[in-house]
Amino acid sequence: MTAMIKLSNINKVFGDLHVLKDVSLEVAEGEKLVIIGPSGSGKSTTVRCMNFLEVPTSGKVFIDGTELTVKNRLKMIRENMSMVFQSFNLYPHLDVLHNLTLAPVKIHHIKEKEAEELAMHYLKVVGLEDKRNSYPQALSGGQQQRIAIARALCQKSRIMLFDEPTSALDPETIQEVLDVMVKLAKESNITMVVVTHEMGFAKQVADRVVFMEDGRVVEEGTPEKMFEHPDSDRVKQFLGKILKH
Repeated sequence: MTAMIKLSNINKVFGDLHVLKDVSLEVAEGEKLVIIGPSGSGKSTTVRCMNFLEVPTSGKVFIDGTELTVKNRLKMIRENMSMVFQSFNLYPHLDVLHNLTLAPVKIHHIKEKEAEELAMHYLKVVGLEDKRNSYPQALSGGQQQRIAIARALCQKSRIMLFDEPTSALDPETIQEVLDVMVKLAKESNITMVVVTHEMGFAKQVADRVVFMEDGRVVEEGTPEKMFEHPDSDRVKQFLGKILKH
């Protein structure tokens, strides 16, 4: 079976900083992959290389068997992938409904009425249909991130990437975003790659957990293996500190 995402010997260098070092990963169709590890380990850069937000210095990325290149990037990403960022990235001058319908109408050429029905469906999924006429600045951080997830869903992507989606939120609103992501993971066949520090979420939804440090994949396995019987002493040390809090 062809991997939905395949990274082959990815290296990423920023000036003197070698951020990713021969990273190879495969993500199957419908798989929920969670990437964990200390800050600065290369987790976010790995995900950003999957859609060429960061173009690898060397190595290859394949999406459903087709190599991702600078030339075909725009078409490939529009057809296959959407991303949810740390900082929401909603358009402040548009209300919620128009934030959700902009890409389907302008990029995918869906009729406006159909795009609005799609938007309302996904607003219901994230529990915010009553916010359709609100502007982003009138919403809490948790609400904005749930809107960002709904916007990504409106693109009908087969792959969703999440780059630390709760890291900019206050503790009270983290759970409402995680609840939406858990629901999405359990009820859809979308391929999901999630960078997160939320270990409870990783345990609950991941098919596979990858631990990264110093730009490399150190260990990977099922949540049960990674959290209860990791092979690496470094993983044991990291999880020992994290799971105490």
